[in-house]
Amino acid sequence: MIDVLVEASSPDLYAEIADLLRDHSEIRVMESAPNAASESQPQPGVVIIAADSHGEPDFEYFSSNERGPNASDWNVGGWNAAGVPVILLVDHPTRMASGALPAGVRAVLPRNITSTEIAAAIEAVAAGLFVFHPADIDSIPALRPPQSETVPELGEPLVEHLTPREIEVLQLLSAGLGNKEIAARLNISEHTAKFHVASIMGKLGAATRTEAVTLGIRHGLVMI
Repeated sequence: MIDVLVEASSPDLYAEIADLLRDHSEIRVMESAPNAASESQPQPGVVIIAADSHGEPDFEYFSSNERGPNASDWNVGGWNAAGVPVILLVDHPTRMASGALPAGVRAVLPRNITSTEIAAAIEAVAAGLFVFHPADIDSIPALRPPQSETVPELGEPLVEHLTPREIEVLQLLSAGLGNKEIAARLNISEHTAKFHVASIMGKLGAATRTEAVTLGIRHGLVMI
């Protein structure tokens, strides 16, 4: 069971997001907000911050990690310090991501997300993954691998190691399997398979699935 705290810029938006979550037996919406700094109060497993266009935090707020005029109620830094992952739901995820990620937000997604998508995102960030909508990945500068003239040498250490599950997914990628086939093989949802693939590409600095496999081979993660 994952306890989820929903913070929204309006009561109607709160009700909308809470309704998306109540159909999932593994998710429990917290009725009251604990203090992020309190050790005596039960802490949420995930915090969702949902903002419409009128309550959306300014880009400068995330960039400077200071509270802006539209973000006085948001406490991303506090939840991040408490080790609680934050999901940001906004109208313009691509514009917000570059500032939100350095502030500790784990997922930046469109506000019109479906019930299935938000449940998968909660599961993923609770497991330590970053989550982005597939349509936004290529447009978010922070997710683009740095341009480099050099190619990693065989055995060169990774900046961030892949988890055992990600190595399994990478090996299945090398076999030419798609997300649906990977999900069936590992008995996970297709959304979770997509999140694993995105995380692998981010950690390896790969722009495509083929490049991820090539880099995996160079790093000794995939046997050929």
